[in-house]
This record gives sequence, structure tokens and C-alpha cells, in this order.
Amino acid sequence: MRPIRFILATLLFASSAFATHFDDLFLDKTMRVDYFHTGNRGEEIVALDRVVSDGPWPGSRTHLVDTTNLGNYYFEVIDRATNQVIYSRGFASVFGEWVTTDEAKEKAGTFTESIRFPWPRKPVQVVMKKRDKENAFQQLWSTLIDPESRFVNKSDLKPIGKVWTVFENGPASEKVDLLIIGEGYTEAELPKFHRDVQRLSAKLFETEPFKSHRKSFNVRAIDLPAGASGVHRPRTRDDRRTAISTEYNIFDSERYVLTKDNRALRDVASAAPYDFLEVLVNEKQYGGGGIFNDQATAAVDTGFAEYVFVHEFGHHFAGLADEYYTSDVAYETGGEHPEPWEPNITADGRHPKWAEMVDKDVPLPTPWDKEEFEKHSREIQARRRKLRAENRPETEMDALFREEQVWETKFLDHDQKYAGKVGAFEGAGYEAKGLYRPQTDCIMFTRDEVGFCKVCQRAIVKIIDWYSE
Repeated sequence: MRPIRFILATLLFASSAFATHFDDLFLDKTMRVDYFHTGNRGEEIVALDRVVSDGPWPGSRTHLVDTTNLGNYYFEVIDRATNQVIYSRGFASVFGEWVTTDEAKEKAGTFTESIRFPWPRKPVQVVMKKRDKENAFQQLWSTLIDPESRFVNKSDLKPIGKVWTVFENGPASEKVDLLIIGEGYTEAELPKFHRDVQRLSAKLFETEPFKSHRKSFNVRAIDLPAGASGVHRPRTRDDRRTAISTEYNIFDSERYVLTKDNRALRDVASAAPYDFLEVLVNEKQYGGGGIFNDQATAAVDTGFAEYVFVHEFGHHFAGLADEYYTSDVAYETGGEHPEPWEPNITADGRHPKWAEMVDKDVPLPTPWDKEEFEKHSREIQARRRKLRAENRPETEMDALFREEQVWETKFLDHDQKYAGKVGAFEGAGYEAKGLYRPQTDCIMFTRDEVGFCKVCQRAIVKIIDWYSE
């Protein structure tokens, strides 16, 4: 057996080698490439907008080439001198979701997006790819970037808003850095924003596996005073202009909340180191959104704000899919089901991607009382649509959700034969048939207080380990 001193010296040498490799290739600085993503159901065009500095590099200096196989898009940064990939990441986007809606059949749309990576010392080629139906990435766009070019802006933006620390466990390069932005809070409401941040982030880190990995995170927030309380809500004609243009009714869904002003979002976020972004919306109406490696949002004053915060962060952080399938959605459903890239749903109920986690006594696909669940859900959804159509107080919607939660918790977590076990339960990803989820219940399926299922927890830990040292 080798002496401990030899092993420690070897580990230190390996760590130093990784650091030297990063320093040989990159500066301690973030390059942000802003671009326009235009198209419709049948065509996509990407066009360069600008290349700017986005502050110090906050990410890992060792985990540079992405091996997670997540996202319906993927980009590579290729060193021009050696033609070697020196950085890559998978991601999803607002355009990628919009193109699945009915609107994308009728007309084209343009969205602003960004990719971020360590500032290269030498010229690079940036290649963007899109996943096809066979899960292979095909090239969509490519551009050459010379960091010394006069068309590359090396100046950092003066901070917009005030950054403060929620908690910090180490250097940004060795931790997962979460940045929380307040939207729709007036100057007088900033103390409320601070309380909302503490409350909602506390819920996240009370939920496994974030609870066990809290020391792997840094959490910061940005005060961003608004001229008026709240954000834009087109359906109720509560018109607002806010700093990053977060709004309800994305894709005309009453509960979907995002910002489509990517430039403004990234400019605000550049004031602090971050790997992931969460936007807190100062509203009472139920709503939120989450896109992998893009953004997550949550309305803070609904009766289910904590659930929305954690659920949407699951999308953004680990690429988790929605497991529910009975609620109204803006996306087109039905048709063929190629294997989804998301880690918690599958099109193969007999051989799910999490097969090694399936309990030995659980059949595949796994039976459950699906028809009874769907009958109850249809009744709830009809009542929900009626409340929205009549613009009833949000307290009535919260009461309906609590009623639903009580019934579903008993039905899914106690009445089912295979409750609590991993299998392949049909009904997931907005589809009643052809897609399967790992357990009867999960925070990605219902609002029940059950946390993440075992498969979702495994997926989350994988991302934590990827971003932290």
C-alpha cells in the first residue's frame, strides 16, 4: 500500500494539472454570446447579436466538457488551433418550447438567447447543435470568435441592482452558485423580497437531495426596485413594465411565467457569479416556469409558492420533465413518442432508463388506478377553469388546490399497491399514454408534500456533483 503522503501528493498534482489546463485555455472571465433564435415549426435560424464580457468566470475549472447528455440544444467551444472541444454545455430555451405550440405552425417567432463560457485566450469556433428525433445532436449554427477582435466587447457592465449574500460556502468555482432576482418589488417592498428569498430558499434546502448537499451551494440575491408592485399580467390587463420584463400568460397559458427579454435578464444577472437563476415574482396569482439551464420563476404570495419554487427549480437545475398530464398546457400533445432526453420520463415502460433502480417485485410497466385518478383530475380542472374565467379571488384557487392535494396524497401515496416504489407508471410529460414516470407521486407530478422521487433525486445529485468540487 502506498503511503498517505504519496497519495496526497498525487491528488495535489492532479488538481494542479487541471487548474493549469484551465489557465492555459481561459482567462478568469466570462464570455457571453447573445444571439437571435428565429423560426417556426419547420425552420430555425440563429444569428449572432453580440459578444460581451459577463464578469468573472463563476463555473468549474475542471468540469468543462459536458457529459450529462441533457437538453434539446447543446453548444461546443472549439479551439481553432487544435480543433479540440474545450468547453460544452447542454441547455433548453424559450424558443425550444415555443416551437412546440400551435402558434409556431402559423407564424415565425424571434427570441433572444445567450450562451456563456470561460473567456478563451485564443480564437474559437462556437458550434450550436439541436437534438433530433433519434436523440443525436445535429449542427444548427456555427460562428468564429476571436477574443481580440474589435467586435468583442471586453468591458463589464456597471451592476444593475444591489447584490447581497443569502449564504456562502466557498469560492464560486467550487460551488453551485444560485442567484435569485426580485421582480415587481418597489423600493418599499425590498424588505419583503428579502423575507421571500429566505422563506423560499429555505424550502428548497429542506427538500432532498438539496438538504444533504446544502454545503455545495452559494446563494445570492439582487435587489431590483420596480416602479410599481407586481408584474405584467396580460389576461387580466394588469399592465406593468419591469426591469427584466417577467410576465404571466407565456404562450397564452394563464399560469406560465417567464421573461422573454433575455438581454435584460443577463445584464442584471451579470452583477453576481451564477450558474443558475431564479426570479421571484411579487404576485398573488399562482404561476411560475422553469427551463433547463435558462431560468426559473415563481410567484411568491400564492398558497403554493414554496411548491412552485422547488418544482420549477427542478426543471431549470436538472432538466426534469413535468410528470403531470391532466392539466391544460400550451404545447401540442399526442403522436409519436421518441425517447425524451429528460431523466425522469421514458417512452419505454418495459425498459425504463432507470431500470437499475426498479424494485424487484415491481412489474414493468407498473399498474396503478389510472382511470380513477383521471376522473378526479378532470373534475378539478373543470372547476379550475371556471375560477379563472370568472376571475375569482386567488384564495379560492388555493382552496381548490388544497382540496386536490388531500385527495391525491391519500390516493397516490397510500392507496396504490406500488406506492413508494420505483417502476414505470403510465402518464407523464403531458401525455396520458405512451410516456411513463418513475413513481406514483413526486413533486414533478403533483403538489403533494412528497418531495422529489428517487429517480429525480439521482438526477439532481448528478448536477450538484458536476458543478461543485
